[in-house]
Amino acid sequence: MGVFKKKGLAIAIFVYWFWLLYIIAALVLWFFELQSQNQQMTSYKLMELREDDPSYLNKTKMITRDEQGKTFQYVGEGSFFLLFIMVGAVFIYRAVRKQFRESQQQQNFMMAITHELKTPIAITKLNLETLQKHKLDEQKQRKLLQMTLQETERLNTLANNILISSQLEAGGYGLSKEELDISSLAAGCVYDFKDRFPENTWIIDIENDLAITGDTLLLQIMINNLLENAIKYSPKESAISFNLAKQFHSIILSVLDEGPGISEIERKKIFDRFYRTGNESVRKTKGTGLGLYLCKKIAEDHKATIQVTNNPAGGSNFSIYFKA
Repeated sequence: MGVFKKKGLAIAIFVYWFWLLYIIAALVLWFFELQSQNQQMTSYKLMELREDDPSYLNKTKMITRDEQGKTFQYVGEGSFFLLFIMVGAVFIYRAVRKQFRESQQQQNFMMAITHELKTPIAITKLNLETLQKHKLDEQKQRKLLQMTLQETERLNTLANNILISSQLEAGGYGLSKEELDISSLAAGCVYDFKDRFPENTWIIDIENDLAITGDTLLLQIMINNLLENAIKYSPKESAISFNLAKQFHSIILSVLDEGPGISEIERKKIFDRFYRTGNESVRKTKGTGLGLYLCKKIAEDHKATIQVTNNPAGGSNFSIYFKA
């Protein structure tokens, strides 16, 4: 199906450019035809003049001036139509290409969401069936229960991302503004991840009693998505750093990982809706392309800015700057 779509798109692009070049060629031909007729009419008028006519020179100037005027008229009209055609062609091409790209991203999102839903459900079902059918020692039971809770949390995060994303996009979410302790909120999120992913090395530095005005649920989703992103792209047993501190007139929240990092080109795209780094055909990491989009959207709704830079130790550093 993908091959047929690519062929169909290639044919559509070919036909589009063919007709555009045809219209431009017709416009250029129209100009030369009119200019040729203008020169012929000028020649006929000059041939009809008599050299012994006292007003010969004045009539010659008038005929030449009329020819130049028509030439300027044709050039002006042709230039206007050419500019109009080119602006319209560029606008249509960009709009259609954007529509195709968004359609492809939505299709990839549906494929990813299907996989993201089926995988944790299958793992949870398998773990529960194992616990039901087999008598396992306490350590193995705890391990299976931990895995089941992790997959359940993935489902919860996924559901929250989809619901909140659609509500924010449609303007249907009522953003609450309340004074909250961002230190306690961040600590709850990061220590929950530390318990769920003990194989990673966690470096946590949270300054106490930092307060901002915002929505507790949205801020929790934002922090969880940043941590989920760090886990997703980091090797197992690598270090993940979480920092929250006040500097001058800002409260800075940072999540650093030791993953592959993000190129300069992709840094401009990673906060777009449905965008995921890498090639869709060879991508191995999980995700739907909503996590970082939501992070930026939530940060903007809280009058904060989000930035991504290189981690000096390798990987990425996501930082959010709140006004203190």
